[in-house]
Amino acid sequence: MIILLWTALSFLSGSLMFSYWLGLIARHNLRTVGDGNPGALNLWKAAGYAYGLAGIALDFLKGYVPIAWLVNSGAVSGYETTAVASAAVLGHAFSPFLKWRGGKAIAVTFGVWSGLTGFAASLAYAVILALLLAVTRWANKGKPTTTEMDGFQVVFGMLPLSIFLLSMGYSPPVLWFWAFNFLLIVYTHRRELRVFLKRMPSR
Repeated sequence: MIILLWTALSFLSGSLMFSYWLGLIARHNLRTVGDGNPGALNLWKAAGYAYGLAGIALDFLKGYVPIAWLVNSGAVSGYETTAVASAAVLGHAFSPFLKWRGGKAIAVTFGVWSGLTGFAASLAYAVILALLLAVTRWANKGKPTTTEMDGFQVVFGMLPLSIFLLSMGYSPPVLWFWAFNFLLIVYTHRRELRVFLKRMPSR
């Protein structure tokens, strides 16, 4: 029964919408900014870099702190790890504080992977996304990327991350969390993926 408690607390931690609340403090409703995502990027756009960085840090920590503590203390192990890690990103994507309509779960994803793998997987994912951005900028001849391109890179970048996890010999529970995280990221970026794929030239 204790795993149900840890999973519920992990979900609750993930569901804390810090960026959205910081936006309200700065007198901005993030639901009306950009694509309406209540995340740190829209907070940055609406209220500036100081609020944006605070939002990124808090959204990262709400994934990192509970998972790092539960894993390092031995409170969870095996497939219990899959449950609590999945709950954290699920909480952000379907937050009860925003009527079950949360954010895209990018910062919290980095936080959870950092707590789960001692920053190894999150660093690998960051490098992958940086390389994808560099290639996209080169192909785009230095032009800024679109929101749809960025969304596609976030989703596509999860695929080589799985290769990293396999090559490093991570356990099946971690790989199952990757599968859940990938599907959730696809769902939260479904609009960007739909637009990006429609704009791709057909042969």
